[in-house]
Formats: sequence, structure tokens, C-alpha cells
Amino acid sequence: MAPRVFIIRHGETEWSLNGRHTGSTDIPLTANGEKRVKTTGNALVGKDRLIVPSKLEHIYVSPRKRAQRTLELLNLDTKGHLPWEPHGKTETPGIPCSASVEVTEDIREWDYGDYEGITSPEIRRIRKEQGLGEGWDIWRDGCPGGEYPTDIAERLDRLIDDIRDRWHRPAMENRRKDGHPSGPNGDVLIVAHGHILRALALRWTRKELHDGPAFLLEAGGVGTLR
Repeated sequence: MAPRVFIIRHGETEWSLNGRHTGSTDIPLTANGEKRVKTTGNALVGKDRLIVPSKLEHIYVSPRKRAQRTLELLNLDTKGHLPWEPHGKTETPGIPCSASVEVTEDIREWDYGDYEGITSPEIRRIRKEQGLGEGWDIWRDGCPGGEYPTDIAERLDRLIDDIRDRWHRPAMENRRKDGHPSGPNGDVLIVAHGHILRALALRWTRKELHDGPAFLLEAGGVGTLR
């Protein structure tokens, strides 16, 4: 099996509930958000599940606490090697996992700039008042005072190159004749945010961001790239 990238959006927050764009603002998960992430972890993470901890080589995490807490709640025992102080309690014992954990700015959420903390209808109203028209598409227009599609593509392409060079290429080059790995499995886990993960999927398939995403990823949602 070819190595995979599992993408997980952080769990529910108060702002994700009411549609407010949350980039740099560091807010916690709701109690319900934590509960749902735990349920997702129990269903999808394990030796006979979609995400097999023993096959994970590396974990990339956003610098935002809501993403880091989501990883904590998946109950992976990385031998305590988390590059942050825990944001809450977790169940013990965890599932053994030798993957390294890396916090990277390349997978932080889209910088919404002037649109931080407000909803899409509010953004459209503001743009109309500014003479920019009623329509707004982040994949085409970006965010004044924040990031534009070219900025996002640049940092995501850098991350994709890192994944393929460090983790996937070694796994693909160490295949037995039957196609099974003789070396590292090469699976990677990324825990981050809604817009940036949808953008990652576009760049992974070599599509331009202005093409727009082909899928939704709800709070706590899981996807697979190969």
C-alpha cells in the first residue's frame, strides 16, 4: 500500500459553531468538541483501524492550541514527546506510537487578516460597502490584511515537498517485489484547520486554489491523501 497522509480538522470551538473565521485567535475546543474527537479517535485510530499508530512515521501539528488538543485527545502515546505542555487531561494508557511530532507554521490556519472573527455574510456586507461587490470567495479573493491564495500555495507546497522527500520517498524506495514495504511505512498524520486542510488537498492533487475545493471537512473530520 502506498504511504498516506491522514488529515484531521480540530474539534468544535465556539467560533466554528457560529461560523466566525478563526485564524490566529487561539480558542479552546468546546466540551462537545472534545467528546466528539474522542469518539473519532476510538473509531478510526488503532491497530485494526484506518489510522494505525505503528505505521505512522511523522505527525505535523498546527501551532494553535485547538489543533494540539485534538491530537492529545486521539490518545496516541508518543512517549511524552509532545513539543508543548499538555492542554488538558487524556486517557491512559495511550496507544503506542513512535512517530515524531512537529509543530509547523506551514499548516497553521489561513490568516484571515481583516476578516478574523467575523462570518461570511458579514464579510460580504463589508465588501459591498467598500465597493468590492457582494461576492466573496476566499479561494479567489483571499483576505485583506492577511493571506492570499498565492501565500497559501507557497507554504503548502513547501510542506508537501517535505512530506514526500522525508517520509514518502524512503517508503516507496524500500518495497519488496510483492509491493509491501521492507522499510518505513511512511504514513503521515496532519492535525490542523478547515480551510488550510482543504487547500492542502487541492495542492496535493496539483490543482490551483482558485479552482475551489471539492470537499468539505467538518470540525473533527478526517480525510486521506495518497
